[in-house]
Amino acid sequence: MIPKLVTVPEMQAIEKAADAAGHSYAAMMEHAGRGLAETVEDLLGYLAEDGVLGLVGSGNNGGDTLVALTYLAENGWKAAALVVRPRPPDDPLLERARRAGVTLLEADTVTLEGLPSLLAEYAVLLDGVLGTGIRLPLRGSAAAWLDAVRRYVTEAEEPPVVVAVDAPSGVDCNTGEVAPETIPADFTVTMAAVKMGLLRLPASTLTGEIRLVSIGLPEGLPTWEAVRRYVPNPAWVQEILPSRPPDAHKGTFGTALVVAGSSNYTGAALLAGKAAYRVGAGLVTLAVPAPLHTALAGHFPEATWVLLPHELGVIAESAAGVLRKNLGRPTALLFGPGFGLEETTRDFIAALLEAESSAARRRIGFVHEETPAGEGDDSPPLPSLVVDADGLKLLAQIEDWARKLPAPAVLTPHPGEMSVLTGLSKAEIQGDRLGTAERFAAEWGHVVVLKGAHTVVASPDGRTAVIPVATPALARAGTGDVLAGVIVGLRAQGLEAFEAAAAGAWLHGMAGLTALDTLGHPASVLAGDVLAALPQVLAELA
Repeated sequence: MIPKLVTVPEMQAIEKAADAAGHSYAAMMEHAGRGLAETVEDLLGYLAEDGVLGLVGSGNNGGDTLVALTYLAENGWKAAALVVRPRPPDDPLLERARRAGVTLLEADTVTLEGLPSLLAEYAVLLDGVLGTGIRLPLRGSAAAWLDAVRRYVTEAEEPPVVVAVDAPSGVDCNTGEVAPETIPADFTVTMAAVKMGLLRLPASTLTGEIRLVSIGLPEGLPTWEAVRRYVPNPAWVQEILPSRPPDAHKGTFGTALVVAGSSNYTGAALLAGKAAYRVGAGLVTLAVPAPLHTALAGHFPEATWVLLPHELGVIAESAAGVLRKNLGRPTALLFGPGFGLEETTRDFIAALLEAESSAARRRIGFVHEETPAGEGDDSPPLPSLVVDADGLKLLAQIEDWARKLPAPAVLTPHPGEMSVLTGLSKAEIQGDRLGTAERFAAEWGHVVVLKGAHTVVASPDGRTAVIPVATPALARAGTGDVLAGVIVGLRAQGLEAFEAAAAGAWLHGMAGLTALDTLGHPASVLAGDVLAALPQVLAELA
């Protein structure tokens, strides 16, 4: 099941509704704490003898931490709790932890000067001081304690592994703002759903790897079912990727037709086409301006080719007719990478869409006597469509373009291209990436993939995915061509538009991180390196 993404008020409403339905806050805490303990065991069980120290606050995160420490102590862990913010003296969670063998330390028994010695005794640190309802800036003793721990963790030669409980203390879980005292986490174990702020900068730089645990919500809870924002993860992507049966043939996995390239942008077609193949398409056909074939063919022997009419190396308007004659086999079509912005290529897109509209009218019986000779062909309809790069900028020049595209198409703009499509400034778009993508997906009737840090994938049916990747390794020319190729390759294999776009963006993001791990520095990662990393990402899902 794909994890959900919520705001803090949404999560509070969900918990309130669950409590009203008979699943008490205490039961939710028990589920959360047990899940936290199990996650620590799974990730760090080899450190049980070296111990775990929990920083315990006065709220629910502190309670989750105490429950987790109790389970860990019962499973043989050396465990201690430092109560940084006072809890009720008759707190049953404290007594239960004590009985399980957890060493309980009050903040007034440990000086800030003595804190480094205490921290050095434990290999794992649970940060359960502050929860999702905090207000910044931090003040008082909690800020002082967190800052002292932060300094130790960032400066020690052998710091503990930090596991944040629900969120690193000091993160605003709505906006992504962070307090300077926030302890950077190696892992964040978040409860029930991913909190919005964890996937916003700068908070996302402090969360480490995000893991999700259940709080045992009742089935069919309306406030939970109403949430339609998601965070793709490996389990979900693995589940929706097409199977590869042993009796398959190339037709099983579809044909991707990639219309791309111009004399100034030769490599875009190659990157997109190879990405479609690497993600599993059975056949990839490149439709390129005829002069590009000689330059590209030797680098891509697996492809088949459609050579398009051109004007000085860019796709000509007359290419629309040639392309329509080659629509019999493709199951998905990508156009746009490397097009350039010449008028003749814009006219090619306009002619392609107009021919599609005319053909659609004929297919449902609206045949007009004035149909010009030669336009009454029975070409197949345009297959599943992906539009990228310059194709988007040219599309914006065509009146009523959103209605003319076969729906739902997948549109993959970066903020600059989104600005051209919408008329909004890049600052407005970046200031509300989620809202902008959702608004225009609904308005246009197409899936919008708003690229950038934490790429947003919005569907016109109200579903949205946010990709948990933000890395400068992907801030390089050509990486968008790879993404478009991945998405069209998945569409060719039969995935629906939203699923193909969300899974494709996740695979692309993971490939960027894998390439970064291989090369060691984001400045060295090229689009070809991201392409080359795709097989490893897929292998890890298998």
